[in-house]
Amino acid sequence: MIYALKIATRYLTASKAQTALLVFGVAIGVFIFIFMSALIGGLAEFIMARTAGDLAHITIQAEEVDPILLRAPQGQTILLVQETSSQTTAVLKDTAAFIPLIEALPQVTGTSSQINGSGFLKRGAQVTQVSITGLEPGKESVIANLASYITEGTANLGTGDILLGKTLVDDMSLRLGQTVRLESSGGIDALLTISGVYEMGSGGPDRTQAYVSLATARTLFAMPQGVTRVEIKLSDLYAADTIAPRIRALTGLDAKSWTEQAAQLLEALKAQAQTGYILKAFALLTIVIGVASALLLSTYRRRPEIGIMRAMGAGQWFVMVVFVTQGALIGLMGALFGAASGYLVLLAFPARDSFAPGQSGLPIDITQGAYGLAIILTTLGAILASILPARSAARLDPVTAIGQ
Repeated sequence: MIYALKIATRYLTASKAQTALLVFGVAIGVFIFIFMSALIGGLAEFIMARTAGDLAHITIQAEEVDPILLRAPQGQTILLVQETSSQTTAVLKDTAAFIPLIEALPQVTGTSSQINGSGFLKRGAQVTQVSITGLEPGKESVIANLASYITEGTANLGTGDILLGKTLVDDMSLRLGQTVRLESSGGIDALLTISGVYEMGSGGPDRTQAYVSLATARTLFAMPQGVTRVEIKLSDLYAADTIAPRIRALTGLDAKSWTEQAAQLLEALKAQAQTGYILKAFALLTIVIGVASALLLSTYRRRPEIGIMRAMGAGQWFVMVVFVTQGALIGLMGALFGAASGYLVLLAFPARDSFAPGQSGLPIDITQGAYGLAIILTTLGAILASILPARSAARLDPVTAIGQ
């Protein structure tokens, strides 16, 4: 085995330019493999952090009560008049009883009791329709990390405060500390002070979402008790499908996992991952073809030497070991060089955690480069690629090979 390694090394050093070019080609394939792993992995984590990361992982929504259906006697007409007051608004009652049970579950990092509705933001003659969310004091950033998105003011909401998106503030020419009028869909309004401006980097929330305190929302929607929604945050968002049934069993309420509402997002991420696998498979295939082609050429050029080895008593197995070792060395050197180059290049990119809302660039995660996997797969691929040339060399007839 040691003698076979010496011969394989001598073959590699005998043609240094060809060996260097082959190792460089393998390194390029490994670099592509590592770069794609870091890019696709970082992009997936970035998308999840910016979408599911800012969403409730489990939601308990108050169910709307369907109106009673009356059957009219034949030939008569019944006129139904439905009130639009707060009495018809779906409400979750007795949240104080089941919130501690939910917070005691593993993976649960926080809960947010909310009152949600629609309304109008008014400033003089300007009127804009907005979605209103009432949040508990001190829990403004439990679900969406509003504190990290604040560009002016503070995320803390007191009675009489309102938190608006930067796009909405710019569209209505508002400023921090200014007083605006917020009117609910039920016609109740309140004068509120802009205490903070946030920018999530997505057009929807920044343009249409207004956050107020839970006490202010109770006044606007005439809801002295209960809430309309309870949102739950988990330490592992992928545990939502496991925790949601436990919450349903504890509370008897319909707790829904974020995956039920984000099926398209999950499908998109799976498609993205599959695309990455295909690209990395092509990179490995390129490596295999390159190594196999180079070793076949080396076999053809060294036919006389192979014939001499066979004539001196070297068996077919020994000749195969020489060429397989040669392929393994090429794969290993190229893999190490490519992995080192990939790591150094990825260091120049900012980490995905450093990306602020609205900032452009590639959210590459250097920790997902799959360096060890790239080295192992490349070396194994080079070994497999060398088997065919090695068998071809081992089957050479010594007399015929020496004669050539």
